[in-house]
Amino acid sequence: MWLFEGSEFAGDPSDYYGYVYKITNRINGRQYIGRKYFTTSKTRQVKGKKRRSRVASDWEKYWGSNEELKQDVKLHGEENFTREILRLCKTRAECSYFETKFIFDVDALLKQQYYNSWVSCKINKNHLKHLLES
Repeated sequence: MWLFEGSEFAGDPSDYYGYVYKITNRINGRQYIGRKYFTTSKTRQVKGKKRRSRVASDWEKYWGSNEELKQDVKLHGEENFTREILRLCKTRAECSYFETKFIFDVDALLKQQYYNSWVSCKINKNHLKHLLES
């Protein structure tokens, strides 16, 4: 179950590209900040041509990309972790921007409290036009 604003997420994911999330280990308090997209790209051959489309991702069952976190989930059980959506995002660039911002805001790469061990981000300001102040 994913929480959003204190309740189980019951929104329509088709209104968004993805989300930024935090997973918390309730046993030791360690946290992980990441992003996930509601859809993924699928390529298939149709009459000798490549056709690309978007299909639903595994977002409802997702436990992050960090191997240490995934091992802890297996070891301690899913019931000992909280998955929280921090921000719903309209675009891929918005997901990237806010994931990076949240990681830097809490100094996640500098603290043992976080599972995060790296961050990678490439964003063009033009891709965030819908967020820019006038």
